[in-house]
Amino acid sequence: MAQPVRPTETAPAAHQTRDAPPQPRPFSAKTATGTLAATAAATAIALMNYTAPMTAVPGLSAALATPASGRAWLLNGAPLGLAVFLLVAGSLADDYGRRRLFLVGTLALGVTTGLGALATNTLAFTLARVAQGAASAAILAASLGLLVGAFPAGAARIRAIGIWGAFVSAGIALGPLLAGSLGPADWRLPYVVLALAALLTAVLAFRTLEESRAPRDGRPDLAGAAVLGLAMTALLTALTLGRDGWLRAPIGLLLLAALALTAGFVVVERRAAAPLIDLSLLRSRPFLASSAGGLFTGLAVIGLFSYLPTLLQQALGMSALSSAWLFLLWSGTAFVVALQTRRLAGRVAARHQLALGFVLHAVAVLSLLGTLDTAGTTHIDASVWLRLLPALVVSGIGSGLLNAALPRLAVESVPPERAAMGSGANNTARYIGSSAGVALTIAIATTGSGTDGALLLSVGLALLATVSVLLLRERR
Repeated sequence: MAQPVRPTETAPAAHQTRDAPPQPRPFSAKTATGTLAATAAATAIALMNYTAPMTAVPGLSAALATPASGRAWLLNGAPLGLAVFLLVAGSLADDYGRRRLFLVGTLALGVTTGLGALATNTLAFTLARVAQGAASAAILAASLGLLVGAFPAGAARIRAIGIWGAFVSAGIALGPLLAGSLGPADWRLPYVVLALAALLTAVLAFRTLEESRAPRDGRPDLAGAAVLGLAMTALLTALTLGRDGWLRAPIGLLLLAALALTAGFVVVERRAAAPLIDLSLLRSRPFLASSAGGLFTGLAVIGLFSYLPTLLQQALGMSALSSAWLFLLWSGTAFVVALQTRRLAGRVAARHQLALGFVLHAVAVLSLLGTLDTAGTTHIDASVWLRLLPALVVSGIGSGLLNAALPRLAVESVPPERAAMGSGANNTARYIGSSAGVALTIAIATTGSGTDGALLLSVGLALLATVSVLLLRERR
């Protein structure tokens, strides 16, 4: 009996031209397992790197002499790199090889994380974090493309994507715990460990991954990449600097520049032979639902939880390690739930799974109102624990549903040969949202609105996200 074959194109043989249709290879369970192991491990390390500063902001800012106005940059460096390079990375992975870009990204993550450990001031650390975000973009964008190439369509692919999504949650969970455990001794140690882990994963990936690509006619869209990168940089810089006052002239100029550059990007993409993103997808409701889900996950969920450990330390007097354990309750629950969501496949649409995840997050955060406004306390009242712990579990369940549904919808909303581009677009929206969410959360939490204002912002955005993904159903 003939073996099933992969639904996507794999690397062309040496005698073929770059644009010739490559021959599909037979499905191999061993290769598929190796692909899942390598992509899941690298993704977890990338997300650990992303979340490591979350519990360490007070100590890290003290070590680097970071002013209060610069704290958002300690958190927003990696999201900036991710937002700027994800869409570019997805397009390059499809055109020039997902394995190739994945290996480059994993090696670069190891090197740039090591450089971050050597930083002596806020600027050097932030630049290293931006570079780490760019390396992580290559990993995240190429991973889903590799999984689509390694697993045939159906239950096996849904299960693999669900496991990959669970390792997103695992990385989010373990990063703050690593920083909270090693950081008090020396803030550099967590980054040394992560650098070595990334390099070891690159060795595993080199031995196990097979190349896959979906080449298109035309040269790389370098103009589109440059314009998009400038637009994202202007937007996220404005959002980060807005904490010191939204009505200042530099903020307005940066926002206008971002708007003009975005319009320029659309013009460039319409003329490009091989655009970074197929603009016709903007007429696809599933693609818009995927992008909206990613954007609001960043705004409502990641934006709040990126700063929550700092709020716990400042409001409830917790240590970095104690806040990391509480963070683990949220993110660990998300990991377990994401692993189990494969049981929902075929019974619950990814769009409905997203809506449920946002509703659970909103309910959980709403229950926290009034619990984090006791700055300077030395004793945490039992009533605070009775509200805080269940809220973290319920929000974790919602986050697990989101982390499993987003990659699934990202793949389902684009043609199979453009899987890496779909992943890149979805994650670009997520990390633009997270950068904006972090900046807005810090701005609101440190002004007259206080912590409850930041919580209400998250609730409102989650409810808006619920309505958006439910309305964006595919027309029949």
